Amino acid sequence: MDRQVYERMEEVDGHHWWFVARRHILHKLIARHVPVRRGLRILEVGCGTGSNIPMLRTFGSVEAIEPDHPARAVAAVRTGAAIQGGHLPDGVRLEDGAYDLIVLLDVLEHIPNDVEALKALRPKLAAGGRILLTVPGMPWLWSAHDVAHHHHRRYTWARLRDTLGAAGFRPRHRSHFNTLLFPLVVLARAIGKLTGREGGDDAPPPAWINGLLKRIFGAERLWIGRVSVPFGVSLAVVAEPA
Repeated sequence: MDRQVYERMEEVDGHHWWFVARRHILHKLIARHVPVRRGLRILEVGCGTGSNIPMLRTFGSVEAIEPDHPARAVAAVRTGAAIQGGHLPDGVRLEDGAYDLIVLLDVLEHIPNDVEALKALRPKLAAGGRILLTVPGMPWLWSAHDVAHHHHRRYTWARLRDTLGAAGFRPRHRSHFNTLLFPLVVLARAIGKLTGREGGDDAPPPAWINGLLKRIFGAERLWIGRVSVPFGVSLAVVAEPA
């Protein structure tokens, strides 16, 4: 991603509605679809500035990978976690059979060869281990935001299912999310295209709007993992080795 994207992430990921509500949603998804026991060993791939690590630590110990050096330094200072650099599929050193849960939270779309990256992670799961992915959905929503964030793709469910299958995984649960705000996102992306807006759309809104959006988006934690929602801005899937 562009340097300014990481810098903005560091500034806002503690209070921006999207980051905060997404953490609540993912916490519920993990609790419902990962065999939770005391002391899970967790790996976050592409941890950015580290904002997800405290949430993940409620389930166990967390290690992380982050290829961007300044973001990695921020994450290490914030969390004290063991964070290594490098890129998948060949540029990281990980122990085979080590992790009960591997998460890639809006990361897979940044990796040129997504199948090979997932193949490289498969042997790193312990027996009974699972992988959690979130990715941007609805390819027709492609916009300047995707360009600024250096996305290679947005996913349909069919494409994500085929990617997982080619890498040796089978899905246990999948759903779209960021569904309640879907009409607003579609409108915002359409206006951006009409006006030629460039860059990401992750600047925080005024506090009262930020709080309202956080409550609306965060309400999806009540059903995430219970049902498979057929549309939304993003996709989430919990999978296991086939």
